Amino acid sequence: MVAPHPDDEILGCGGTLLRRKAEGGTLGWLIVTGMTAEAGWPIDRIQQRNDEIKTVAGMIGFDEVFNLGLPPAGLDALPLGDLVSSFSEVFKSFAPEEVFVPHHGDVHSDHRVTFDVVAACAKWFRYPSVRRVLAYETVSETEFGLCREDAFHPNYFVDIEPYHERKLEIMGVYRSELGVFPFPRSVRAMRALAEWRGASAGYMAAEAFQLLRERQ
Repeated sequence: MVAPHPDDEILGCGGTLLRRKAEGGTLGWLIVTGMTAEAGWPIDRIQQRNDEIKTVAGMIGFDEVFNLGLPPAGLDALPLGDLVSSFSEVFKSFAPEEVFVPHHGDVHSDHRVTFDVVAACAKWFRYPSVRRVLAYETVSETEFGLCREDAFHPNYFVDIEPYHERKLEIMGVYRSELGVFPFPRSVRAMRALAEWRGASAGYMAAEAFQLLRERQ
């Protein structure tokens, strides 16, 4: 799973990750950006975020965590070739079969750049392990894109009812990222989205994705 920022992994596919782990899957977490003292973040906030990442990794059951530590909200200023090289090392090391990536139409530039870089690392002839690529939706980013031609149109749904409450519990680790409804990153909004996606697919709660590529 590729997360431009810590918390995207839970917002977009926390329930699916818990389900994959319960099914016996091996999980990898690529975190693209991070807080650094060089970028002006206070030491205590950096330590808090590192503790959050460690806690979330344990609660989900990630087998490997890769943290590139690139500047948040600054990926579009970095050479694309350098980003592809950094991602490529992780893809070759972990050899994922299923890749979760943010949606290209998200309003946050870090999400769009991350999508483009992952696209370069999903070529079957260079990364033969990759069998499936899925774009996830991130509340507060996916639904705020204004370009209708690049809107999120889900065509793949995962039943997360047995894991939904656990997902919300894990999201609580990122307490500084949560707000009060109608703020999109609120527990109430997350529960409503899961129920709506579930109703679209015949489940009590679901996460929705765009299936971008699949090789049998």
